[in-house]
Amino acid sequence: MTVAALAGGLAAAGSAVALGWMFGLPREVLLSLAPKSVTAPVAMGIADRLGGVPALAAVFAVVTGMVGALSAKYLFNALRIDSWAVRGFALGTASHGIGAARALQVHPMQAPTPASRSGCRWSWPRCSCRWSFAGCPDPAVHSR
Repeated sequence: MTVAALAGGLAAAGSAVALGWMFGLPREVLLSLAPKSVTAPVAMGIADRLGGVPALAAVFAVVTGMVGALSAKYLFNALRIDSWAVRGFALGTASHGIGAARALQVHPMQAPTPASRSGCRWSWPRCSCRWSFAGCPDPAVHSR
């Protein structure tokens, strides 16, 4: 699951930047678009370090979360993805905290997957993350 989380994050950032580049967006906007699939405060910090616009990165992060939370049910149904755990993991990877909150509203089986994946992604140095559907063993990560 660690590989899937990393691949999902890289695919989200890479596809957003590639589409922006194809449409001729300015460099600062592309650098602000890259961290769109993380929570807004983290996206702002990443964009700032990359040379992007932190406020714009926050907007992209919030919009990404909302689009994911609103469209996930229809996409999962169209793709015939029935596993609640898989849905939760995918929603947490693509739509960070807003998607994780929506996953919790829909079905309790989705609860540990997006929450633990999102928390462990940004706490990697102190979380050994023995990935399972039970999540990360570090209680500090679960409190986020």
